Amino acid sequence: MNTKIKKYPTQIFPLVRHLSYRLTPFLLKTSITPNQITLLSLIFGLLCGFCFIIGSYYLQIVGALFFIISYVLDNCDGEIARIKDMSSEFGAKFDDIVDWVVDAFFFISLGYGVSEVSGHSFWFFLGIIAASGAFIDYIIDLRYHARNESNSVTREQQAKQKKIPENKIDWLIYIFHKLSRADFCFIVFILTLFNLIYILLPFAAIGAQVYWITDLFERARGYKT
Repeated sequence: MNTKIKKYPTQIFPLVRHLSYRLTPFLLKTSITPNQITLLSLIFGLLCGFCFIIGSYYLQIVGALFFIISYVLDNCDGEIARIKDMSSEFGAKFDDIVDWVVDAFFFISLGYGVSEVSGHSFWFFLGIIAASGAFIDYIIDLRYHARNESNSVTREQQAKQKKIPENKIDWLIYIFHKLSRADFCFIVFILTLFNLIYILLPFAAIGAQVYWITDLFERARGYKT
């Protein structure tokens, strides 16, 4: 079994891939499984949320770092699963659930933390709205995979069926959907560093809805990832 990464990222984005590709070789030297790495991603994601609930500036910075670690591990689990040939349907579904829980909990935690500091519950409601967008997108993913499973379409076949965007509108949808998800943790870190994380809430409340709407278009047209 080949336990080496065959190809490192040649493009700048997503940034998180550059970190995961450097962490994966160290994880390959251990007996840790992809599902265990996914669980670690969940733990760091939840720790991030708890840091933002408290609302302290320095704890928020720690939380933002936890968020980055969660995203990096979220990439590592798939890389190790492919290298060790340990991919499974359960692992893929577990990974999807963790992605949703981490993102939804982050928005709710951020909204709660900002509302406690500011004294305005409006921020908490924005966090809930953003989290609801993440939930809707998770349901869309579930229905998409369930439909393909009923048609006996494997995840590998789904990847082969995806196509490249064909026009400007397609490309705008594709770029927004991919970049807003893959490197979101770095946006959180930068805003937290400058103590501006609160401005993420109104944009996230709207952006999360735009995200699942564009996801519908992406699923329907089968853009190549």
